[in-house]
Amino acid sequence: MTTEKTIGDHLYVATLLPYDQHMKIDEAAYRRFLRHFLDNERFVKMGGGLCINPEAGEIFYLTRAEKRRVLEIAQEENNGKVPLIAGTWALTTEETVETAKDCKALGVDGIFVTPPGGAQDVTSCWDADGYPEIWLDQIIAQDRVVDLPIVTHPVGGAKPPFYPGLPLGATLRICREVPNIVGWKMTYMYDGFRLIAKGLRSLDRHVAIMGALASRWHEYKATGMFDGTLSGFWNFALEPMMDHLDAWDRNDVVAAREIWDGGLSELHDYVADMGRLHIRYKTATWLTGLIPNPFMRAPMPKPNRVEIETLHRLLSRTGVPVIDIADTRAVA
Repeated sequence: MTTEKTIGDHLYVATLLPYDQHMKIDEAAYRRFLRHFLDNERFVKMGGGLCINPEAGEIFYLTRAEKRRVLEIAQEENNGKVPLIAGTWALTTEETVETAKDCKALGVDGIFVTPPGGAQDVTSCWDADGYPEIWLDQIIAQDRVVDLPIVTHPVGGAKPPFYPGLPLGATLRICREVPNIVGWKMTYMYDGFRLIAKGLRSLDRHVAIMGALASRWHEYKATGMFDGTLSGFWNFALEPMMDHLDAWDRNDVVAAREIWDGGLSELHDYVADMGRLHIRYKTATWLTGLIPNPFMRAPMPKPNRVEIETLHRLLSRTGVPVIDIADTRAVA
């Protein structure tokens, strides 16, 4: 197997999308937020990248025109500084393909593909090992029209140990049938992660193992099963997360452990509640002052008071600057 680096071997932020008081895209706030990453020379040098219109950016609740506008803004701000990939999800395969065309027209470095939404046959009840074509056909349809590197977002409601990602059989078949797949987002809990990572390493070409849940990065770095990331955790804890990975890259395990045990692990463990993951991403990011509010489009939930106060305390412990807790009173 070749280990030549691909577009998947980068530290991608699954970028959030700020809204104004009318729940419309706040373009000025979005530009400021993107600059938080793009103006950070350390992040750029470490191999940082942007994933635009991911699940964390609420792609499920955006129109095609909104997805295109968000990507236009990101490309203007990025201007080639870091690799940029973009989500293509839409409710139908036809619109998904058209969204992929939009991404290519706007000059992305790769596309970020997510399984279909809608009926239980293709979502919660999908047997991915038995019927991989449910998603595979849609990936191939996009691949044919854009011929770009592909990073996957494998979620399919599989049973443990692969929950909530795809099982091993479907994973390997999809990678083998689509050579343009260069990165596999690791949506799995620890046991499933190990099995999928070993399976990816068995392929005859390199498919990047891309860490998602940052609550497990310490273990993944220790085992070498870590080529890059595609994660919403970057949105609110950039500096301590870079410190942690930098310590591992220096083989300074003592420093990595001190950072991890100094608050970062506890923060990530709290955020990594799969039923509250994305609202906690956005709430934590708001508490750092990077976006104007934590609200997501319905039916996504609002944060509650306990979440706000807990995230404020955990962020403070890591040394991340936060807004005054008194300024959060009106939100929940």
